[in-house]
Amino acid sequence: MRETMNPDASTAARYRAFAEVEARGMSATYEAWAAGVAGDRPTIALIEELPVAKRQPNLVFSAARFQGAPLGPYAVLRDWLHRHWIEVRATVLDHATQTNEAGRCALHLPVLAALPGPLALLEVGASAGLCLYPDRYAYRYDERPPIEPSDGPSRVVLDCETNGRVPIPERLPEVVWRAGIDLNPLDVTHADDLAWLDALIWPEHDDRRTRLREAAAIVAAEPPRLVAGDLVEELARLAAEAPAGATLVVLHTAVIAYLDEEAKRRFVAEVRRLDGHWLSVEGRSVVPGIAAREDAPNASSDFVLALDGEQLAWVQPHGRAIRWIGTP
Repeated sequence: MRETMNPDASTAARYRAFAEVEARGMSATYEAWAAGVAGDRPTIALIEELPVAKRQPNLVFSAARFQGAPLGPYAVLRDWLHRHWIEVRATVLDHATQTNEAGRCALHLPVLAALPGPLALLEVGASAGLCLYPDRYAYRYDERPPIEPSDGPSRVVLDCETNGRVPIPERLPEVVWRAGIDLNPLDVTHADDLAWLDALIWPEHDDRRTRLREAAAIVAAEPPRLVAGDLVEELARLAAEAPAGATLVVLHTAVIAYLDEEAKRRFVAEVRRLDGHWLSVEGRSVVPGIAAREDAPNASSDFVLALDGEQLAWVQPHGRAIRWIGTP
């Protein structure tokens, strides 16, 4: 999950906002750690050795856990962090928050299944590509029986709560092409890449950790085409490789917040020029031109799910819930 707080805020304010908005109700460990950092000048001084874009709480905490930081109260983390800052700092500088949560496919599925198939999927900010396999996972919305792939039960079952208005499909879409763009694509067959994806999962989310390993095995059996590069520069070039006769869908989740304002506008203009559809799941006010329906029930941490620039739902960022407000 990518943070939505103001990157121009002070380091203390960013960590306080992360504790109160992003982590609250999602991770008691990260809420306590972020609140602890916010009031701890010596630790803030360490973090401010990093470039501004690298001071994100989720990135710093994930790097610490990647290097072996123990779980526990903030005081334990603080002592460990000050002893191991050299290693943590190096990890932060060499890595990015590339959370690759297969559970987000439960957010995409109601939209993808309503589009004319077969589908050609192109994900920007693809990380290791786990969200390019919506046809290989099983889905359980509320208490309904699982929707399974056509070739039999999947080892990955994605649970998602709804508000009762979601257009739940009877079958999964057919995907004939899958590709992605990322500044630093990850490979689930590489132990270090998989370990980094594991470290990005928040401490209490054991179900997500298990799902990562199971989804990674599916992806490793048939790797997608992943291109290293800038998502704006590479978008049209990679989209042109989609097979004729397939419906192109450009999709992304928690990525656009990492672009500056000019790059955001360029991306929106570029994706709108393509012959296909655009499925976005991003924080409110993140994507230019997409108006969030604040009149519909939502939580402060919810993301906006939109098709071709029109909001269809409020969603929990890791795929746990959809509050539908429109129809595709």
